[in-house]
Amino acid sequence: MQAATPHDSYAALMDLIKARHAELSPQFQAGARYLADHPDEVAVSSMRSIAARAQVQSAALVRLAQQLGFAGWPELKAIFVERLRAGPAGYAEKAGALAGKEGNLVTEVFTVQQRNLAATESANHAALDGAAALLQAAPRVHVAGFRAAHPIAYTLHYLYRLLRPSVQLLSGQGGTLEMDLRALQAGEAVVVVSFAPYSSETLLVAQAARMAGCHVVAISDSAMSPLALQADASIVIAVDSPSFFPSIVAGVAAVESLVELLVARAGPDAVHAIGAAESQLRALGAYAKTSNDVN
Repeated sequence: MQAATPHDSYAALMDLIKARHAELSPQFQAGARYLADHPDEVAVSSMRSIAARAQVQSAALVRLAQQLGFAGWPELKAIFVERLRAGPAGYAEKAGALAGKEGNLVTEVFTVQQRNLAATESANHAALDGAAALLQAAPRVHVAGFRAAHPIAYTLHYLYRLLRPSVQLLSGQGGTLEMDLRALQAGEAVVVVSFAPYSSETLLVAQAARMAGCHVVAISDSAMSPLALQADASIVIAVDSPSFFPSIVAGVAAVESLVELLVARAGPDAVHAIGAAESQLRALGAYAKTSNDVN
C-alpha cells in the first residue's frame, strides 16, 4: 500500500509539517504553526487574513505551500476545507455564533470556555484514543506538569491512580526532579503538560523521557509546541481566555476524557480497582460523613 502524501489528508500534512518544522525559516515556522493551530480558520478565511493573523507576508504562505509539495495556496487550503467538511455537523456554525456574542465579563468567560471545549473535543477524538492505547500498553506511567499546567497534570495523576496505583507524578518536590528522572526506563510512558510560555521543567522531563527510551504523550496548546514536536502522541488543548491567564478548562476535560477511555479499555479490572480504592479511602477516613451517608 502506498504511503500517504501531504496531498492525501490533513493528518499526513500535519505529520509532514512536524517532520520539517526544524528546517523551516522563522517566517515559515510561524505560518506553519498558525495553520496547525487554527485549521477551521484556514478553511474559511482568505490567504490575506490568515497571513495577517499569523503575522507573516501573504507570499510566505504561498512559498510555504510550495515547500510542502503543493502547487500553491489554493491546493493547500483544500486540505483544510475537506477536514472541516468531514468534521462534526454544525461545529463551524456553532463556533461562529459563540465568537460573535457579547455580554458582561462572566458571560464572556463562559462563552470562551464553551468555545475552548468545542475546539478541543473536535480536534482530539483520534488523539485521545491513541494516547489511551499508548498508556494502557506501557508497563509504567509518569505524569508531569508545572506552574499553571500543574492542575491538569495532577487531575490526570489523581484519577488514573484510582485504577492504576503505580502511576507516578513527577513533581520535583524539594528540588529532586533530576533524581526522579533517573528512574525512567525504556518502554515506559511519560505524559507532559504545558502551554505557552512553556515551563522549562516540563521540557526537561520530555527530553529526559526521550533519552531514556520512553513513549511521550504531550498535552499542549499547539501541534507545533516544543512538547508536541517530540511526542509519540499529542493532544492539543485550547487555552483561550478573556482574562490575563491561559485557561485550563479544556485541558482538564481532555484528561478526564482520557481517563474515561482508559477505564473503558481496562474493563472489569478497572471497576474492581476503583471500587477497592474507594473502599480503602472510606476506611481511612478520607471522606467526611454527612447526613446523606447510610449507616
